[in-house]
Amino acid sequence: MSPHGLSPRTAWPVAVLIGLAGAAYTAWVLEVVLSTGLNPIETYVSELAAQDQPLGGLFRATDFTAGLLAFSGGLLALSRLLKHAESRRLWAVVGWAGVTLFGAATAADAWLPLSCTPTVDPECAALETAGLVPATHRAHAVSSSLAMTGALVGLVALTVAARRYGWFAPLARYGPALVALELLATAWTLTAIAMFTAGRGTWALGAGQRLQVLFVALWLGLLAYSVHKEGRT
Repeated sequence: MSPHGLSPRTAWPVAVLIGLAGAAYTAWVLEVVLSTGLNPIETYVSELAAQDQPLGGLFRATDFTAGLLAFSGGLLALSRLLKHAESRRLWAVVGWAGVTLFGAATAADAWLPLSCTPTVDPECAALETAGLVPATHRAHAVSSSLAMTGALVGLVALTVAARRYGWFAPLARYGPALVALELLATAWTLTAIAMFTAGRGTWALGAGQRLQVLFVALWLGLLAYSVHKEGRT
C-alpha cells in the first residue's frame, strides 16, 4: 500500500479514468477543424453544445464522457482513501471530493444544455435577460458553477496535498503553476461574464473560458500521470 491510500492495482484505473477525462475535456479544440460558426474568442464554450447548434450533440456527448470519467476516477480514489485511516489526510480527501464534484456537475451540464447562443444571438440574449428562456439555462449556469468550483477545489487541495504530504512528485512540482494560471483564467472569465451581463461587450469571454478549461484538462493529465507514477512504488 502506498502512503496515500492507493495500491498500484487501484492506482492504475484511477490514472486511466482521470487521464481520459482530461482528454475528453479538451474536445472543444475540435472547433479548430470543424465549422461551428462560433467565434472562440467571444463565445461561451458551452455554446458549442447548445441545442440549436448543428454539432451540439457531439459536444454534449464529450462533456458527458469527461464528467462520467472524472466522477468515476474521483469516487474510486476517494473510496480508497476513506477505507484507510492512515491515509485519510484532509487535503487529499477534500481534493478528491472536488474532482468527484467536478465530474458529476460536468456530466450534468450535458443534460442541461443551452437552447440558444446568447453571445452571438441578440434575440437569445434578450430572452435570457427577460427570463424567457427554458429553465435549463439557469440549471446549466448552476451546474457549470458547481463544476468549476469542484475543479478549483480539486486543483488547489490535491496540489497542497502533494506538497505537504510528499506525494505525487510531478504534481508537487508543476501543480502550483497550473493552479496560478487557472486562478488567473477564472478571474478573467468571471470579469468578462460580468461585463457581458451588464451589456458592456464580451471582453474576450471565450478566450478566457477556453484557457480556464484548458488548464483544468492539463492539470487532470498531470494528476493522472502522478497517480500512475506513485502507484508503481
